[in-house]
Amino acid sequence: MREALVEARKAGAMGEVPVGAILLVNGKIVGRGHNHSIGSWDPTAHAEILALRHAAHSLRNYRMPGSILVVTLEPCVMCAGAMIQARVDEIVYGAADPKAGAICSQFQLADGMPLNHTIEVTAGVLEEECAALLRAFFESRR
Repeated sequence: MREALVEARKAGAMGEVPVGAILLVNGKIVGRGHNHSIGSWDPTAHAEILALRHAAHSLRNYRMPGSILVVTLEPCVMCAGAMIQARVDEIVYGAADPKAGAICSQFQLADGMPLNHTIEVTAGVLEEECAALLRAFFESRR
């Protein structure tokens, strides 16, 4: 999670919502990403999507069995769907997203039903640190 927080801080420094993600295979980081939707004018440029893209290129495969995605904020529907398509085995996230979270908060897409893939979930890792980064970002804009 510390590496995902490094990515989140990069996003915040760029004026993006500070969310960061890394993807691990066999304990090795094979993908990194941080939010870049605003600067790239790309609504799909979420940290998780960019980490998955980076990992796919690194692995030369669009499927990532045995992988763990670590992200500072609970993924949205789009990102959860991408993780299912990539066959990510586990999601580890920091702060819950009570408005748009698609893993535990609003939807439970990692459960697999009625989809064809289940993702193991570990929630709340360094939760306060992840949430504080987001709070500080949004408070600075009010």
